[in-house]
Parts: sequence; C-alpha cells; structure tokens
Amino acid sequence: MAIEMIMPKVDMDQETGTVVEWLKSDGQSVEEGEVILVIETDKIAIDVESPGSGILNGISAIPGDVVPIGTVIAFILAEGEELPDQPAKAVEPAQADPPPQVSDPVPATQDVSATPVARKMAQSQGVDLSTIKGSGSGGKITKADVEAALGSAMPLSPGDILASPAARRIARVKDINLGLVKGTGPGGRIQGFDVEAYIPSKSQVGLPALSSPPIGDSIPLIGMRKKIAERLTESYQSIPHIQFTSRVDMSNFIKARNDYNELALKRGDEKISVTAMLVKMVGMILADHRMLNSSIIDDKIMVHPDINIGVAVALEEGLIVPVVKNADQKGISQIAVESSDLVNRARQEKLTNADVKGGTFTITNLGPFGVEQFNAIINPPEAGILAIGATTSEVVATPDGAIAVRPIMRFTLSADHRIVDGAVAARFIADLKTTLENPVLMNY
Repeated sequence: MAIEMIMPKVDMDQETGTVVEWLKSDGQSVEEGEVILVIETDKIAIDVESPGSGILNGISAIPGDVVPIGTVIAFILAEGEELPDQPAKAVEPAQADPPPQVSDPVPATQDVSATPVARKMAQSQGVDLSTIKGSGSGGKITKADVEAALGSAMPLSPGDILASPAARRIARVKDINLGLVKGTGPGGRIQGFDVEAYIPSKSQVGLPALSSPPIGDSIPLIGMRKKIAERLTESYQSIPHIQFTSRVDMSNFIKARNDYNELALKRGDEKISVTAMLVKMVGMILADHRMLNSSIIDDKIMVHPDINIGVAVALEEGLIVPVVKNADQKGISQIAVESSDLVNRARQEKLTNADVKGGTFTITNLGPFGVEQFNAIINPPEAGILAIGATTSEVVATPDGAIAVRPIMRFTLSADHRIVDGAVAARFIADLKTTLENPVLMNY
C-alpha cells in the first residue's frame, strides 16, 4: 500500500512549510529514515526523513512551494505499485529517465547481494555489481565498495552526501559541488561553515568559485526571507513605533567585563561576552518594567510572567533570534554559556524550534559592524526591541567640568506605543543607562 509523505508539522503554531530541496527524485529508491527532503519553517531549516522504504513517486511540491501542513506531497510505493488514483502507465519508476550510459541492465547484477543504496548507485553509473567484491556482512556490496570501484573523483548525487540544510543551501546559491567539500561534522557531515571555507583548487576545471549572485539576478523570496519580509512589513504597518535613544559612558562596563573575564579565565569558564552582559542587564531592568515585557493578544495586554531575551543573529539568508529563557533569574556566567551556544548553533543552523520560541523582548547589536546608531523594527508580538550601536571614543565633559575622552555607546529602544507610554519607556531607558554605567548594580 502506498505510503503518504506529508508536509510535517514541527511547531505548535506552524501552518505551512516551504519546500527547499528534494534530495531524491521521482523513481528513486529510498529507505525508511533516510533524509530525502529539506523544508523550511518561518525560523529554521529541517531535514525530513522518508516515512517508509520503497520508491519515491508522485512529488507534487517543488522547491519554493509553500505547502499547508498535512498536505500529501509525495508517495512511497512498493515495487510495481501504482500511484493512488493514477493510471498504471503514470508509474514506471524503473524506466523513468534511464541513465544514457546504461543501454541494458546486466542480468547478473540482480542476483548479487548488495545494499539498496549500492544497487541504486551502480545502476545510475552503469556499473556491473557482479564485478565488485563486497566488503559487507556475508560479502554484501556496500556503497563504499561501489565508490571505490568508480574512483574517489566520482561526483556524488545530492542524496548520497551527508550535509546539513545550511550547507546544501549555501552550496546551491554559490554553485559549489558538495561532493568535493570535506565535512567536519559528526560522521563527516558537511556543515555550512565547511562550504563557506571551501576554495576550489586550480585543478577543478569548470567549478565556479565562491561568488555573490550576479547583478541583475533574481532571487526567489521564499522560506525564511519571505517570512521575515511578511513579519516586518506587518510590524511596521500595524505597530505604532516610538523610539528613544540614550548615550552611555561604557568605561565601567568595559572594566567590569575585563574583571569578569579574568575570573572566568582562572576558573576555566566561558568568556563573558558583551551580549551576555547586555542580556543580564536588560533582563534585570525588565523585571521592574513589566509593560515592556508584554504583548497584545486578542485585544488584551498580556504581561508575560517569564523574561525571555531574544538575541538577533545575522545569517547569510536572513535573520534568526534564538532566545535566552528566564534571563533575569540566571547568573552572568550561565548566560554567557547559553548565549554563546545559541549564537554558534544559529550560524551553523543547528537550532531547534525550542531555541527560537517564547521570546518576550529582543536585543539586536550592530556595534561589531561599526554602526553607531539605528532604529530596529519590533519583533511581533513583543512590545519592544533594543538596538545597540558601536562603542566609540568621544570627547565629553566630565561632572567636574573637565574635558576627557570616553568610550561612548548609543542604544535605541523601539517600543509599541499601544502598550508602552513615553514616560514608561523613558524610565526603562534611564534605569538601563544607570546599570550600564554602573555594572556593580547587577550584583546589588
């Protein structure tokens, strides 16, 4: 009986999924549990496994299609089985797109003991399995045996390569053959940064080098990029933003961070980042300014009991916001470990749904890019977002009237004016400025 392959639901509030890439095509054999599809929700890319073993057929969603969850997008058929409600001639997997180099199947091949993957690879490459000595249990021919017979330079098909969704996406955009990239992940899995670091050698004729899309190229607005466009357009059009900017002397902040890192070094702990300190401070201040930790839901203002700080991380194809849960209740060392782990996994596209859900307030820092001040768009349904600029040396007047050079940072709060009044936002800004300039208050 045909096994239905549906668009999976991986998140409670997910309504659709975007097809990113099929790793197998109609007529190819698949094994239960084998990754055959990559989809994207509004936040993360996900590998989808085959629900059964057999022949993939009836693919009805192509890359870029946005499909409602639960929709049947393909079938897994037994040998000789027909597609449901389709004429018999519509399903001829063994004869669909025969490889040009195979004029006639070798009868002896069918009697040789080989794994399904090895048999499929041999068929696609026109290899007679009876000429290969198997290294598997009982002399069974494995995929490695076929690869050895063909030679190590043989380009692999996408489905035969162990790679993360991020790696596949980057390779597709930059026209890189994944079969030539060495993976550093578990079991040799190719990660996104492996593809980024790959530089084709001069001997690899015909392989394009890493490059940006040519000028004038059209890039499909799908997946994460499309969701970002929809959410931010809705936020900017429906939420009345009010912005407040404050200038902060970071002298004590920098000294406190250096002191923390000296202690962390002695203890062998994670280095304390600027992000970790900001998350801790903002979490503390939000505990005293709960209106900025709330949302409008069903025409009611919901004041969230937990303070969960999202940290915006820039990716090549968009932006993702992993969340540090209960930031006000955690020590700075713990936040440093969590935030570092979240940021690293975000860049490797290894985040889970739980990592990006439940945020109540967001911090976005463009200081490392040299941006001194900017206004950020609120991430709905949150009530506020804090934009952090670069710290630069400026000439200032000290309280005693002298002139001095100080490290100055500007931050801008964007708040939902339906929830937050100007005075409420101003008090939050004042308290955050005081804490940034006097980090000892974190321990008070």
